[in-house]
Formats: sequence, structure tokens, C-alpha cells
Amino acid sequence: MMLRLYDTYMRSVREFEPLQPPAAGMYTCGPTVYDYAHIGNLRTYIFEDLLRRVLEFNGYNVKHVMNITDVGHLVSDADTGEDRMEKGSRRTGQSAWEIAELYAQEFKNDLLRLNIQEPHIWCRATDHIREQIDFVKCIEANGYTYRTSDGIYFDTSKLADYGHLGCLDIEGLRAGARVDVAEKRSPTDFALWKFSPPGEKRQMEWDSPWGVGFPGWHIECSAMAAKYLGPYFDIHCGGEDHITVHHPNEIAQTQACHGTRLANFWMHGYFLQIDRGRMGKSEGNFLRLQTLIDKGYDPLVWRFFCLGAHYRTKLNFNWEALDGAATGLNRLRTVTYEWGAPGELNQEYIDRFTEHINDDLNIPRALALAWELAKSELPGSVKKATMLAFDQVLGLDLAFRKPATEAVPDTVMALIEQREQARANKAWQEADALREQVRAAGYEIEDTSQGPRARAC
Repeated sequence: MMLRLYDTYMRSVREFEPLQPPAAGMYTCGPTVYDYAHIGNLRTYIFEDLLRRVLEFNGYNVKHVMNITDVGHLVSDADTGEDRMEKGSRRTGQSAWEIAELYAQEFKNDLLRLNIQEPHIWCRATDHIREQIDFVKCIEANGYTYRTSDGIYFDTSKLADYGHLGCLDIEGLRAGARVDVAEKRSPTDFALWKFSPPGEKRQMEWDSPWGVGFPGWHIECSAMAAKYLGPYFDIHCGGEDHITVHHPNEIAQTQACHGTRLANFWMHGYFLQIDRGRMGKSEGNFLRLQTLIDKGYDPLVWRFFCLGAHYRTKLNFNWEALDGAATGLNRLRTVTYEWGAPGELNQEYIDRFTEHINDDLNIPRALALAWELAKSELPGSVKKATMLAFDQVLGLDLAFRKPATEAVPDTVMALIEQREQARANKAWQEADALREQVRAAGYEIEDTSQGPRARAC
């Protein structure tokens, strides 16, 4: 039953042992708030929510921190191009500060609709400029920086194991570089502090020991994670796109300043695909959660859809599969609702569920076990209590969400009421005849503990 998690840094599944039990520190890379999140982004946040719920299910006291990137994330991860916030400002006609507030709130709304727990601490990059400057000063004092005409850069050649997380072929990258690295000494070097362009007034810029400018994207996470969780904590999460650039740079910065790799476990959720290609803003093929809602889907259908694939496998999106998820979620809600009041837990099912979720978050097997429980011969009250315990991890809100009801024609409802009266009068032949009339109208009657219910045949 020991919780085992895949650590990208160690490239293996290993037992999770918190550094300061029963506390567990968890940092998750949050959104860059220049646009709406898409459902592929949200798959990663669902994975991280499942991780937190599993940790809590195992009795750990989780301290969850998430950043909001509202400055410093350039269009290119290679430290070229403009700041994404400035670009978003130009696109929308609003200030960078206004769009940061707008899209941060939209992101939080999406989390709420997906039943994703809010972090205990939100931290905005623009609220922590002093911490980032101090972190760069620490790296500089330890001899890991150099200056160019456009900023202060981290010298990755000073770290023998730079790029370990992403299995980077550093020498190959240097030898095969075909991009203009400008004044950078190596294509893997990255900006810690960028200078504002000469003669240009940016919306977001600050004074620093090196000149007016703004922090690099990577420094914010290292600085804020260390502030709230310490320079070495339990788990750092993000999407698989962070494995080769953002997270190696976070590690490098923290090694240079604090001598640690920042987190004991590094965990990554894999991409959502559409037509077998990555879904993303740069690909122009992304769907928002609001798009699904506008098409009539309950937002928790998206959560249920994501539960069907392990977080370390790519998940392909199509509308037919989403329809299947909608049907499956409604079925699960229906049976859970019909079991009535919860009773005692079934410990055998709880133990099996724990075994699955503790096997590197094997949620698909845990969900299969939920269906097995639903079909079992256990009393309804026991199934209800056990399913609701499962839902502490699944997060489908089964205790409070009723199944979707289909609008049944008044003529059919009248036949059902007549049948109920016939049954009350013990007129069984009449009741059977009325059932056949309902069936002929295209509906089947289900007799439940809450009374008869009609569903389309």
C-alpha cells in the first residue's frame, strides 16, 4: 500500500517518503495568463489535483503552491521574441495588467468547474520581483552568471549535470546549433534578468542592480517555490513540455544558489492530442472548457474523460469519445444516487482502490474498480459509502450531483402515473398493459427506490 510515484529526475517509480512527515510540499507550475487555458492545459491540472487528492487520501498534510506567470515568459523558450503578456495586450487592446487579471480569473473559474482544488497559496510573478532579484544576486555571487547587452544570463557550462532531468545532449546541442544565439555563450544558457529594450517603455518593468528590466520566466518558479516551500521540498509538477527547458533551468538555478535540485520528486503530465497531434495555442487547434460547455457538456465530463488514461500517457481527443464519457459519468451518477443513504465502508474495496491509486496514480484501474463495485451484490448503502470514499480521489462530486434527467413527454408521464395507480390497486394486468404502451412510445420504465423513472429505449 506504500505510495509509489514516477520521478522524472530518477527515471523510475519509487516510494514516496515525505521529507518532513506528515507534511508534503507540492509546487505546480501555473498558467501564463496571456490567453485562456485550453482543455489540454487543464488535463495537466486534473492530474495534479489527483496527485494532491491521493496524497491527502494517504493521510499527508499537503501544502500546495501554484504560480501565476504574468511577466517574463517570452514567445520563444530560447529567450527571443517579445513577452507573451505584451503580445496579449496588443492583441486585446487591454493593458498587460488587465489581461493578467482577466485570464487569471478565467483560469480559476475553470478549476472550480472541474472540481480542481485551489492551491493553498497562489503566487504571482509580479508580486515577487524582490525575491527574484535576490535569487539572481545569489546565483551571481556564486559565479554562475554573465552579462550581455540584453540581460543577465545563466552559464550552464558551470554545471556538469545540467540537463539531467530532460536527458539533454548538451554537446550535441552546442555542436549542432543552427539558431542565432546572439551573445549567449551556449544555446542552453538562459536569461535570469532581461533589460528593457533601449528607447522602449514596457508596461511591466522594474529597477534592479543590473538595470531596468524584468525577470526571466524560469527564475520566478525557483524563487517562489523556495520562498513558500523551502529550497528542497517534496514534489514539483508540470506538463511534459517543461521536461527539457523550464524545469532543467529551475533545477540549475537552485543548484547554483542553494545546492539542491529543488524538489525530491519531479512529476509531469503528458499532452492531450487532437487528430494525433499536440493540442496547443501555437498549433491553433485548441478547445476551451467553455467550448465544451457551450456544446451542452457538463464540465465534469472533461474530468471523467481524463480519468480514463494514465497521466503518463498521451490522450487523444475526439467528440465520440467525449460522448462516451458523458454517458459513463451519468451512469455512475445514476447508480450512486439510487443507492440512497450511505452506510458502512467495504474495507476490501477500499484496500484495492488504495493499491491502484498508490501504484503511480493508476486512476484508470481505480475507475474500473468503481464500476466493479457498482455491479457487485453488496447492499446499496455499503456501495454508496464506498463509492463516496473513492470520490475523495476521483473528484466527480458524486455526493451532490444528480443524474441528468431526460425530458419525457407528458403523454408518457401520464401513462406511468396510470400504471402506478394500477399497481397500487393490485391491477397487475392493467399495469403490465400500461408498461407496454410506454415501451411502444419509445421509453422503458425503471422501478427504483425513489419511484419509477422513464428512459429512452
